Amino acid sequence: RRIGHGIPAGALPRGPGALRDAGPGGAGLPPGLDAPHGPLRRPLRAEPLLYLGTGGGKLLLFSLATPSSPEFLRLLPIGATRPVSAILPLPSVARVLVLADGMLLLADPLLARPVRRLGSLRGVAAVAASPPASSQSSCSLAVAVGKRLLVLDLALREADELEVQTREIAAGVEGISALAWVGEDSVFAGTASGYSLFSSSGGAGQRTDIFTLPESAGAPRIRPLSGGQEVMLLVDNVGVVVDQSGQPVGSSFVFNSRPDCIVEVFPYVVVAAESKVDVYRRRNGVHLQTVPIARRGTGVLTVASDGDGSGGEVVVVATAYKVFCYRKVSAVEQIKALLRIKSYTEAISLLEEFESDGEISNDMISFVHAQLGFLLFFDLRFEDAVNHFLLSETMQPAEIFPFIMRDPNRWSDLVPRKRYWGLHPPPKPLEEVIDDGLVTLQRALFLKKAGVDTVVDEDFLSNPPTRADLLELAIRNIIRYLCVSREKSLSPAEMEGVDTLLMYLYRALDLVDDMEKLASSQNSCVVDELESLLDNSGHLRTLAFLYGSKGMCSQAVAIWRILARNYSTGLWKDRPNLPGTDSQETSADKKSGEEIAAIEASKILQATSDQDLVLEHLGWVCASCCGPDLIVSCFIIL
Repeated sequence: RRIGHGIPAGALPRGPGALRDAGPGGAGLPPGLDAPHGPLRRPLRAEPLLYLGTGGGKLLLFSLATPSSPEFLRLLPIGATRPVSAILPLPSVARVLVLADGMLLLADPLLARPVRRLGSLRGVAAVAASPPASSQSSCSLAVAVGKRLLVLDLALREADELEVQTREIAAGVEGISALAWVGEDSVFAGTASGYSLFSSSGGAGQRTDIFTLPESAGAPRIRPLSGGQEVMLLVDNVGVVVDQSGQPVGSSFVFNSRPDCIVEVFPYVVVAAESKVDVYRRRNGVHLQTVPIARRGTGVLTVASDGDGSGGEVVVVATAYKVFCYRKVSAVEQIKALLRIKSYTEAISLLEEFESDGEISNDMISFVHAQLGFLLFFDLRFEDAVNHFLLSETMQPAEIFPFIMRDPNRWSDLVPRKRYWGLHPPPKPLEEVIDDGLVTLQRALFLKKAGVDTVVDEDFLSNPPTRADLLELAIRNIIRYLCVSREKSLSPAEMEGVDTLLMYLYRALDLVDDMEKLASSQNSCVVDELESLLDNSGHLRTLAFLYGSKGMCSQAVAIWRILARNYSTGLWKDRPNLPGTDSQETSADKKSGEEIAAIEASKILQATSDQDLVLEHLGWVCASCCGPDLIVSCFIIL
């Protein structure tokens, strides 16, 4: 049973949520048992155990080793006239404390022996246990009896004997009905008139009133949070979070209705009320999910999790006759479900929340950004896609190669065969991605006219782009990604692929300046892959620069000679700017295309040790000299 993340209370189940049924159905109670009355708890054990108390004075024990199929283990009667009000596992002293009919009872963790009374106290209204200490065989209990607030210190001795010492920390406190022990010695108490804080170690009279309750607020409820570091105080349908000193911290919770029961399953707060369970985010109190459990009027729901809720994965909900187990849906599963229905904005928001809460690893964050990028890419949202590619620290540039060059090619073996979550098709050439996307867009337009909702971006539907515009946008954004990738530490083969395909894309948009800048700088372009492409498209300057950067002096100078001849005969128009030079030149400083060709050729001839090459081309280089600098260069060559 899953409820959409962020769906208002009462919404029908749809989409992902924070809680999900652990199995196909709840566990029915054994035949002939009374309806559950007390709360559910589990001890801190390797095998998760579930304790359930009934209004008919019975304790039930279930194993949750497999939450999808709870196993009934044992039933222990404690007395037909003793309805169970509370169950507190005390792992440090190997006991389970039961509050029943105003008495404190102790049972062993496996309910293998009859219960025993703890002391002679009667009329106990509330009880709370101190946070467990893993290195100690002792614990303490805060107990409200009449107008007194007591502390019972329990210590486990030899032969499984339990030593009990009682001390009073407050007297004359009227009507305590809720207790919670937070931290080392902070005991919070709730009465019909308000909440107070007592020190378990300060002796009688150490009382601090936190705030009073209005008459209409209902019974007080107190719930420790954050592993016992904070506590929630309920005021009608508002949960106020305070620290161990009673000072408000963080955000308050505004519940949809007054809760019957509250538990924490980090990073969520789960409340039960009015035949449903609501899930709220612990950090900011945002309502996330509603899980309907039973028909209205079927009694109070009881909800519980393990221990302090800081590391639990299972939430148990009890109705009058059934117990349901819900497991916490992992951050990854929630994000995956949102991406599956193309709720990208919500998925990104959820990812940021999980990242802030430390619920998701850095590698998984990178994985999700890459997955988002591919989904957006196939939805023709190229700029957003590349933005997410760049946020992924684990995505490899080779994963982009199939969008540029059809398989098989020189770099096919470099492309990792990742399928991510299988939410997008395998990468294919850009033209095919765009053609398929436009078909999907046309189909969505048709469905929209027929009144059918689609998941296609509304901006695309209202202003459909052209194929040419989409192709240019895609190429420019892939260029942006590859330029950033050049700054990463890549293998030589990956670097060859990045630079060569970058040159492909520059040529596709006729970005001549960028082509010449890349070709004339240090690069990893593969000449064999580019020379026919550049020659056939007439980008001879780029090819000459590329030959020069690779030490192919003969080929480079030959092209500069062709260029000089074409410029001198007027076959080509001058391109006076060299790559990387400022275009803001005076008319006196501007050079013709023929001079530039000669200058570039002279640079190559100066650097080469091939005397035959120098003698072969020195004549035309000198013939193209129109300035003293170039003539000096010719003499230096000689």
